[in-house]
Amino acid sequence: MSVVPDAEIEISAFSWVPPFARGQVRDLRVRWALEEVGLPYRVRLLNAMEERPADYFDEQPWGQVPIYNEGDIHLFESGAILIHIGEKDERLLPREASERARAIAWMIAALNSMDPQVGALTDIDTFDPDAEWARLRRPAVVERLAMRLSRLSDSLGEKDWLEDRFTIGDLMMVATLRGVTDAALLDAHPNLAAYVARGEARPAFQRALVAQFANFVSEPA
Repeated sequence: MSVVPDAEIEISAFSWVPPFARGQVRDLRVRWALEEVGLPYRVRLLNAMEERPADYFDEQPWGQVPIYNEGDIHLFESGAILIHIGEKDERLLPREASERARAIAWMIAALNSMDPQVGALTDIDTFDPDAEWARLRRPAVVERLAMRLSRLSDSLGEKDWLEDRFTIGDLMMVATLRGVTDAALLDAHPNLAAYVARGEARPAFQRALVAQFANFVSEPA
């Protein structure tokens, strides 16, 4: 595990979230990337149930997690943080220009083309499953997500990863697909289900997941 109290790199995370959110909070993406390249980090824990400290909004305008501090480098948004970590180590971001560009493109595709569709279904299934508006809205949301998953399945084909090897594009895409609340949507595409399973089987992911869960207290303060 790369969590070291005096590490130069600092990220923020929550000390408690409801059970359904555990393993999904976005500091996991940054932890995973750091574990992939063996960079130690320390964690600044926030209480998700309380107003953020005033100075935290200087680091993250919306009070979200994670933030990333490393010397004079201060970042927010998991995508920007992953690019920065990838720049440190070609195991996450290839140095050859065309391969690097493709890895970044896939990462942005996960955030822009997949995540909003996944999030729309998550909001319905998690927060408003019994609402009348949700019952009426859900079929259209499922249809749009199913279409995006079908196109992604076609692009992945029989490959292990979206390009020739694992990159920040795969890390972000797997992290996004893990949030699909209707398992049947992924099961409809065996190659995508296997793709997510490969990502979750990576030792770095497992270490990141354990580290995130280790920070959760049993009850909110």
